Amino acid sequence: MAGRKHVFISHHHADDAGVDKLTGLLGRNGYEIRNSSIRAKPANQRRLEQGKVSDRAIRRLLRMKMNWASTVVVLIGKQTHSRPWVDWEIRKAMELGKRIVGVYERGGTQNDVPDALEDNADAMVNWSSDSIIDAIEGTSDPFENPDGTPREPANNPPRNGCAA
Repeated sequence: MAGRKHVFISHHHADDAGVDKLTGLLGRNGYEIRNSSIRAKPANQRRLEQGKVSDRAIRRLLRMKMNWASTVVVLIGKQTHSRPWVDWEIRKAMELGKRIVGVYERGGTQNDVPDALEDNADAMVNWSSDSIIDAIEGTSDPFENPDGTPREPANNPPRNGCAA
């Protein structure tokens, strides 16, 4: 297992605590995540909510941050499926050829999965450090339900594997 991985964690800003829990979970298992995603400070969050930052500026910043990462992890929480920026990030990750891994937050359900993630994920795993690390590393491409039981992917087989 690699000791450090550069990822972009796509998430709803209300799930910032979940990002901390995810990096903590992996850190306790000897895996260091360098997350390039945007986590707005309260003053900046207010500017975003008031529409004082253009969508063009946000897209540019997200694209720059995402380019740096090898993998995009989508944290699947209660409102993830309804967040337009999460959807945009997933589609941009696909366009950039990034590995896309969905991780169910504790309490996340299948209904919380954004359609773009369902269509483009390379793996979707429950809240288990081994599953998450294997999915980020690409050593396995599991599709799991929130409880960890296996399920079939909605999309074609993972696209980042070797082609025959």
